Amino acid sequence: MRMVRALLASAAVGDEASTAGAGLIEDLLWAHAVLADGLEHIRVRPLPHGMDVVLFLSTPSDASALLAAAGLLDRLQRPLARHGYTGGVVL
Repeated sequence: MRMVRALLASAAVGDEASTAGAGLIEDLLWAHAVLADGLEHIRVRPLPHGMDVVLFLSTPSDASALLAAAGLLDRLQRPLARHGYTGGVVL
């Protein structure tokens, strides 16, 4: 299993960012994941200006985990933007 970290920035600050944010982000990730992503677990934690996301992926290599995570986050760009978030994988 591989871990890939992503950071999502939000215009909302503090409690406003965390009220519904972490659960929403987790739900969006599961809803847009496909079997080929190898997604097994998600951890989302609020930050003062966004969300810290860790994806746990069952992939054969670090490179394939990064590609799968980047693909998933690419599919999420529009839904995230509708909720005021932007961001992606942290290398």
